[in-house]
Parts: sequence; structure tokens; C-alpha cells
Amino acid sequence: QVQLVESGGGWVQPGGSLRLSCAASRNISSVYVMKWYRQAPANQRELVAVITTGGLTNYADFTRGRFTISRDNAKNTVYLQMNSLKPEDTAVYYCNADGRAAEGPLSDYWGQGTQVTVSS
Repeated sequence: QVQLVESGGGWVQPGGSLRLSCAASRNISSVYVMKWYRQAPANQRELVAVITTGGLTNYADFTRGRFTISRDNAKNTVYLQMNSLKPEDTAVYYCNADGRAAEGPLSDYWGQGTQVTVSS
């Protein structure tokens, strides 16, 4: 089991940047595929970015090269750097730790989320 706490959300003007952090309560280096999701009001939760235990990354098309996911295993932390933010990026952003490959089908954990608001 792992607990996740997101931070770094807030208000930013269009074109601005934010860096979200997800702090995990245990080591993540060889156990968890780390993911960022987001959910806007009345919308489904959507996948934003993924980083594997080996450091490979994948991004949703809507990021358009603006977002970067990274992980610092020594700090048990995953980051989402968001640049050139748009109003449509406004959402609650959630960190997810997917350990199913290493620990079985129930190893899938979520943080409480952090609000990102992009407006002028």
C-alpha cells in the first residue's frame, strides 16, 4: 500500500507554468508505474501522462508537447511540469500509482488531487 499527496496546484494565467508534485509514502522505484490524470467538472477523468518504472514516458495528445512527467525515485516523488497552460487545462489533477505488474491487480492507488485553474 502507498499513500499519495499532490501539491503545486493553484491559479495561473494563460501561457503560464505550474509544476505539480506527488509525494509517495514508500519507495516507487521498481514497483509503480506513475500516472497523472485530470478531471474537469462534468467531464470524465482523463489520462494526462505516464512514466514507467524504467523511465519511459507517454503523453495524451492534448498536452501538445507542453507537459513533462518525471520521477525522482530517491525522493519518492513524481512531477508534472506544465507549460503554456490554457484555460481548458483547468481541472483537478490526480496522481496515480499503478503497481499491478509488481504487486497484483489490487495495487492501484490515488491521491486526493490538486486544483489547477488557468484564467485571466
